[in-house]
Amino acid sequence: MTAFRALFVDQKSPEETSLEIKSIQLDDLPEGDVTIRVHYSSINYKDGLATLANGNIVKNYPFIPGIDAAGVVIASSDSNFKEGDPVIVTSYELGVSHFGGYSEYIRVPSKWVVPLPDGLTLREAMIYGTAGFTAAMSVLALQDHGANPQDGKVAVSGATGGVGSIATAILSKLGFSVVASSGKQGSVDYLAKLGADEIVSREAFQPEKLRPLDKEQFAHAIDCVGGKPLSYLLSTTKYGGSVTTCGMSAGYQLNSTVYPFILRGIHLLGIDSVYCPYARRKEVWHHIATDFKLDSLDAITTEITLQDLPEALEKNVQGGILGRYLVRLI
Repeated sequence: MTAFRALFVDQKSPEETSLEIKSIQLDDLPEGDVTIRVHYSSINYKDGLATLANGNIVKNYPFIPGIDAAGVVIASSDSNFKEGDPVIVTSYELGVSHFGGYSEYIRVPSKWVVPLPDGLTLREAMIYGTAGFTAAMSVLALQDHGANPQDGKVAVSGATGGVGSIATAILSKLGFSVVASSGKQGSVDYLAKLGADEIVSREAFQPEKLRPLDKEQFAHAIDCVGGKPLSYLLSTTKYGGSVTTCGMSAGYQLNSTVYPFILRGIHLLGIDSVYCPYARRKEVWHHIATDFKLDSLDAITTEITLQDLPEALEKNVQGGILGRYLVRLI
């Protein structure tokens, strides 16, 4: 076949990287059982980090980032997939140590590939992407621990990010009352459209003084940023509530005590979307295509092309994007 395009990040010096769209051949792709014509990818926080020299994501250069891809199989040595199958690939080593989704074609191990579920288009799948998948995992984790709308308010930190946006919208769709926190400009109108009942500042979830146990405010919480906000949410969640955590943009250290856990019976639920077991992965995508499917996808989506990616990734690193950025590759 003829050459195709991909976005490469390269290391110019230990402190500097560059981004460039290049033409490559299928033979340049890493080994794998399934070759896919990518239709869409997306931008996640990890993708922004992959473009930074000190982002601690990419180890070998030059490299194609992008931890998400959705497209159609063009070749497969695994009988579970055949030419023409619409599929999704997210997480695992894609875009981290294996050439990623910012490429018109990818080749990956078949164990990374999930069939596109009925009720979902390839475009919709990548509006969710890893961020939406993680949000859905977070909501399911709350439900698995008995959360229901009658419990009371659910807090969402980092609510204008990819995970937070979709978590807010899914919770609202399911009838939960959401208290959403964000410090980004334009967040109030944006979060209101997603169904947030109350919108508070970023500072509201990270007070100057943290108490081991504070006033009970939230039935449950979805934390997308870690650090001080997570500590605050643990101290303010009501007896028997659950708090999920999936990010660390606000810090990886947790300043807490055992009090929330042994005096209020709080559940701290870690969310890992990277190595989520395959059966659970398919289950989560089924929920995304059915009871978690949102009518407000376009309201949280900015669609760009491969050519637009360098600028958008820089904006992502600087915390300047709202919601989801969809990358169209076809």
